[in-house]
Amino acid sequence: FQEKWVLGWKMSARKSAEPSPAGIARSNRQRLAAEEGARAMADAERQSAELRKNMARLRELREAKEAADADIRASLPAPVPKKRARKSPR
Repeated sequence: FQEKWVLGWKMSARKSAEPSPAGIARSNRQRLAAEEGARAMADAERQSAELRKNMARLRELREAKEAADADIRASLPAPVPKKRARKSPR
């Protein structure tokens, strides 16, 4: 059995067989934090997948509308340029 003095505290080389209540509480907090982190990461990944899916859907709609607009513009006659009205001198 060895003892060390570190910063005024007596440190034992052997650990007790039974964990302290503070150690149990710390390990529970760490476990809960790890579980919550895993849930948060899964939720963020799910949301980002939904976002990418929605962006792809909107892109397809926009491209279809642009193609339809281009067809309509191609079928219309070319616009006749208007003559500019001269400004009247003052």
